[in-house]
Amino acid sequence: MSTVARRTFRSTPHRDATETWHRIVDLLTRGKDGDARHELLAVTGIVSAVITDQAPKVSPIVSTCDGPRVRIYCAYDDDALDADFGDEAPLSFDALKGNWAISLPCAKGDLDWVTRALKKHSERITARDADAGITLDDDAAKAEPLTLNLEGLKK
Repeated sequence: MSTVARRTFRSTPHRDATETWHRIVDLLTRGKDGDARHELLAVTGIVSAVITDQAPKVSPIVSTCDGPRVRIYCAYDDDALDADFGDEAPLSFDALKGNWAISLPCAKGDLDWVTRALKKHSERITARDADAGITLDDDAAKAEPLTLNLEGLKK
């Protein structure tokens, strides 16, 4: 079973969409310079539009790699102004280890242009319909549901 970490970034009006994306990039890259950071920063304008449209409010930005998956949400309006709201703590692992990818939630009406724009900069960063949910990887899809053996607990 895959491990999943969750983070929530305070966005507008606490910080603008571009600054929100830069903070997310810092989280994913652990503040280190390199090819991954440059690839993530190359799509700043596109991702800023997605963040401005509030797509990551309910459907997360998803980072997958050879390690744990990261789901990143954004908080807006009053929630973004609440200093106690959100969780922007650093990750204890490399979120871009090995074969990484980023999936961005996007409003259905913007999906075509966002997809085309992202392809000009990256094969690893893609967009999905925010209303369609998140596709599970093969291992997660095949996992058996957790069941509780009450009779076993009574013994």
